[in-house]
Parts: sequence; C-alpha cells; structure tokens
Amino acid sequence: MVEERVVSGMRPTGALHLGHYHGAIKNWVRLQSEYPCLYFVADWHALTTHYDEPEVIERHVWDMVIDWLAAGIDPSQAVLFIQSRIPEHAELHTLLSMITPLGWLERVPTYKDQQEKLADRDLATYGFLGYPLLQSADVLIYRAKYVPVGEDQVPHIEFMREIARRFNHVYGREPGFEEKAKAAAKKLGSRKAKLYSELRTRFQEQGDSAAVESARALLEEQQNLSVADRERLFGYLEGGGRMILVEPEVMLTESSKLPGLDGQKMSKSYDNAIALREDPETVRKKLRTMPTDPARIRRSDPGDPAKCPVWQLHLVYSDDKTRAWADKGCRSAGIGCLECKEPVIASVLAELAPMRERAQKYLDDPTLVRNIVADGCEKARRLAQETMREVREAMGLNYA
Repeated sequence: MVEERVVSGMRPTGALHLGHYHGAIKNWVRLQSEYPCLYFVADWHALTTHYDEPEVIERHVWDMVIDWLAAGIDPSQAVLFIQSRIPEHAELHTLLSMITPLGWLERVPTYKDQQEKLADRDLATYGFLGYPLLQSADVLIYRAKYVPVGEDQVPHIEFMREIARRFNHVYGREPGFEEKAKAAAKKLGSRKAKLYSELRTRFQEQGDSAAVESARALLEEQQNLSVADRERLFGYLEGGGRMILVEPEVMLTESSKLPGLDGQKMSKSYDNAIALREDPETVRKKLRTMPTDPARIRRSDPGDPAKCPVWQLHLVYSDDKTRAWADKGCRSAGIGCLECKEPVIASVLAELAPMRERAQKYLDDPTLVRNIVADGCEKARRLAQETMREVREAMGLNYA
C-alpha cells in the first residue's frame, strides 16, 4: 500500500531471445530505476501446459535468470525470485478460489484461445483453467500498483481487479469497521485527521477525484500507521470496507516490433530466433541467410522493403540515415541484400556483446545466481507473509 510496486513474471521456457528482450525485458530494465520492482520466475505456470516435462524446468529457470541479469536487470534495484519458493502464493490462490465464480475463469479470453492453439496437449485440468487466478494471487499478494503487460493481457489484469474487489467486498466489512477507521484517523494527528475528513467528504459528497488522490497521498506518507489501519482508512475514504487487496492497474507496454528471421513472430518453436547469449558467428550467419523480398531474385532486381523481413529489423536497429539508404538502395537495386543486412548485423552484435559479457561471470560461478535468487525470495516472502496475515485475519483464519 505504501509503495507503488511493479510486479511481473515470466514462464521459464529456457534461454531468452531478442523478441523477449524487446517485448518485455528492456522495459523491465527501465522500470527498475523508476519503481520498486519485483520480477519472478513463474515456474508453477510452466506446469499448466508442460506438467509432463518436469525435467526441463530447473534448467530453464536458471537459464532465464541469467538472461535477465545479462540483459541488465539489477538485483540491487529489483527483487528477483522464484514463484514456487514462496508458498504463500499457493495459499492465497487456494483462498481466492473459494470465492471465485467458475464462470469468471471460463470467460477469460485466452482460455479458449490457448486450448485451440495447444490442441495437441491435454489441457482439461484445473491448473490450466485456474491459471488466471494463480496469476492474480502472484500480483495481489504484493499489493502491486502496476503490472506491465501488452494489449493481449489486459483482460487478465481486469480479472485481478475483479477478484480484489470481490474479496474486499466479502471480507472487508469487519465488525466495528467505522469505529476502527475513526480511531485510526486520530492516529494521524489532529491537523492531518481534519484534512483527511475534509477530503473524504469532498470525494463522497461531490465525487471529487482530486480529493481522493490527495487523501491517498496523505495516507501513504504516514509512517506511524499499521498496515491494518492504513487499509481501513483507504476503505473508509471510498465509502466501502477495509481495503485488504489492492486493485492493480495496467501499465501498457508496446508490443515488440521485432519479428523473427522469417518475418513471423520470433519464437524458438518457429526456429527463427536469436538468443541473447548466442555466439557472434552464429548470429552473423543467421542474419546473413535470412530471407529477403522474394522479388529480388537477382542482384539487379529492385525490391520493396515493406515485403522484406530485413526492413523490419532496420526499423528497430537503424537510424533515419541508414534506413533511408537501405530503402533507396533496395528500391533502385543500388545495393544487394547482403549489403543491406550489414548495418543490422553490426547493430545486433553490438546489442548482444555486453549481455554475453555480463552473463559470463554467472556462468563461471553459478552460486552468484543462486545467492541473488535466495536473497530475492527472502525479501519477496516477507512482503507475501505480511499480506497473508491480513488475509487470514479477514477470513477468520488467524485462530491458534
């Protein structure tokens, strides 16, 4: 509640590629210097579709964490942890499942989409149906303010908001709530308590959104309030009950503009990806042999950049001058396809070089990675345990 936390996770699918970097990791690197960030390996989520391949998960987990570190995620700025090391995620998921209508899960858009896309797998499991609820627990347990996602994941964040709203409605109406909220307000001190009361009245009587934002800011500054009292005052402010779980907001990220080597979405399954730690010679070979405009059969044939996968890489990696050179040279047949690829090859290699360098120390000494994750798990678990104490109390489960 006090911090505007950002929480995001990624399923461990092994070594990451440039599509992952431009689609998510590059944004994570930027966010870590702007917000308190928690980034987790969603290894339980990997089991929703690959429960019959447990032998690959451990290797994929550590490969992915090394790639995060190589790409610039800084453990001194962001908390890195593994989902399954924090059992409170599973506990909150179980408790939320008691109040979640089945129809809410069945209507999540990606549920049927994924069933169709992964028709070769047996996905008639509760784990697959319920993964949006586990995803909700992953975020709600840290009282996250923001979740960075692409357009396709927005329905999942709305689902999280509905779950938090339902939980707060059912369990936020504790006996004597108003009296406890008023007692909590007195702890602000007379001047701030009066200001809180005035802002609450302006919001509830006039719908003044600026007033509610000012009141929230006032509460977030207070160091002498317990978590429970702060939650009561947030709920009392908006005319409801105690706000135990925070409704996270979407932090919309641009979808990756980086295609695969064949122009399709970059994916290991399409065999069109460049891994973040791939050796320079392999990267150079992949880029030199990638397909171009099919109309350019001979060196002298003019082409159309819009029909060439290489042009899509120029849009990401080249400056205006280089793009103008490539566009003109392609259309006039003034340059050949290999010549057109050279600036892209140079830029991709320049981007990957520091990643390989950063990764090497972790490859040389794997205990460094283990220690970073152990430290992150400890920090994450403290936050998760704090939330679960409040959840258990609200649900009447804090008896001895």
